Amino acid sequence: MPEYADSTVHMKAPDGAVTLPVRGAVDLDSWAQEAARLRAGDDARLTEALAVELGEAAADARTRAPIVALSYVPEPRLGELARVELSALVADETYPAVTVDLLHRYLATPTSISLRPPEAEHRTLPIGPAVRVRHAYVQEPDRDGTGTVLETCAYGICPDEKWGLVLLTSWRALAHTDALCALTDGLAETVTVTWAR
Repeated sequence: MPEYADSTVHMKAPDGAVTLPVRGAVDLDSWAQEAARLRAGDDARLTEALAVELGEAAADARTRAPIVALSYVPEPRLGELARVELSALVADETYPAVTVDLLHRYLATPTSISLRPPEAEHRTLPIGPAVRVRHAYVQEPDRDGTGTVLETCAYGICPDEKWGLVLLTSWRALAHTDALCALTDGLAETVTVTWAR
């Protein structure tokens, strides 16, 4: 199989998603204003508020350099409902092969801020074997452990033993958990790899 290259990995974006610029030289302020205008229309106040949110989302995603990052904004007046990122994990000397079990351990290991144990299950996608992991974290907890709950639904995907993919959707809108997990399930089905010949 060919070596990993981000140009070979593709994923369909859902309606209501804004593709975040994660590589290259970009004026994030100008980009965010235009992206917000396209989503919010003629409402100047809404455009300005959404531009701030999209600019922050893009700046945050760029720190991780995913292959693809999306800000999911199905209803512009409510702002970003979820963030979606597709990233690559390439085998190295420490982990010479990327397997579903390795991705399972990577995604489903509890942390000090885990709200509850992660829920993991193995699945088969068109692109290859995968593990799906749901997790919830308490961000910025105070002394009593109270903080903001961040939920995630992730897929660790193995198209090749030399590299894997992690599709991660994260959100704080807990009332939308079932819909956002379903969204992630649908996105995972659309991930494809174009092998160079």
